Amino acid sequence: MAEKILVVAPSWIGDTILAQPLFALLKRNQPAARIEVLAPDWSAPLLARMAEVDAVISNPFAHGEFSFGARRALGRRLAGTGYAQAYVLPNSWKSALVPFFAGIPRRIGYRGEARYLLLNERHELDAARQPQLVQRYAALAGALPAVLPQPRLSSSVEQQQAARQALNLPPDVVPAIFCPGAEYGPAKCWPPRHYAGLARLIATPQNPVWLVGSARDRAVGEEIAAAAEGAALNLCGRTTLEQAIDLLAAARCVVSNDSGLMHVAAALGRPLVALYGSSSPAYTPPLSPDARIVSANLACSPCFKRVCPLEHFDCLNGITPQQVAAITAQLCP
Repeated sequence: MAEKILVVAPSWIGDTILAQPLFALLKRNQPAARIEVLAPDWSAPLLARMAEVDAVISNPFAHGEFSFGARRALGRRLAGTGYAQAYVLPNSWKSALVPFFAGIPRRIGYRGEARYLLLNERHELDAARQPQLVQRYAALAGALPAVLPQPRLSSSVEQQQAARQALNLPPDVVPAIFCPGAEYGPAKCWPPRHYAGLARLIATPQNPVWLVGSARDRAVGEEIAAAAEGAALNLCGRTTLEQAIDLLAAARCVVSNDSGLMHVAAALGRPLVALYGSSSPAYTPPLSPDARIVSANLACSPCFKRVCPLEHFDCLNGITPQQVAAITAQLCP
């Protein structure tokens, strides 16, 4: 009988993508293993596009929600279902409760928040040897290989055509897609006027510019579309995550803030310009040879703040549309 592995997934799109190399290493080490992922419902379409994931179990708890009794009840429902190992990727105490109450024999994760009882295989983080989040996740499977597996999401031509049809988008154009949002905060977002200026520089009838993001990005998408004077179509808030994946999969190129959709575009192998301001490409870079990282490299960045503490926002204001247009021309001649 194949060994069953439970992975407690992170709560963010980008971090979920960065967990995929761990899944690949677990499959490499145990080819017959069945990997099931405890994850929020919103991430199920994302995990369904990963070849290594066999099933997704609904994690009903909101980010930061404690709900001790409900976590204990979920763990007890999973008890006796045959899990031999559990990998707990979030560092919080509460995230380790479900595998503990499920009685999973091996419960693996990093030390943190007094998890000595909850985890019985506790790793010490070596930030100097593992500066990237993807390395930290992957190291839970054992010694890191010389080259980590790359995240890869599937998207068929049929899925891509279905997404466009559902959104009443033309089937035969090859768009540049901009991802102007970032859940963490405005200090990670290239200014809307710069996105609009870039759209005016690169949009053509056959290569239009589409804006893709969540419902929270709808307003900034409207601002960009208005300033672009017809050069950009705002799709923010109009797509499901699954549709966003399939739109990105057929993009000519993608321009994105450091966000979850940036990591999705990288995992789809699309030419990508990744814009970094308050965050660090040394920690969570896009994992793709077709990505180009753009940063002003100021002394004050990365600050990892949601809002610029110096109130000048020069780390992203200083990256011009002309600079990004030149890079997209190199990536997508």
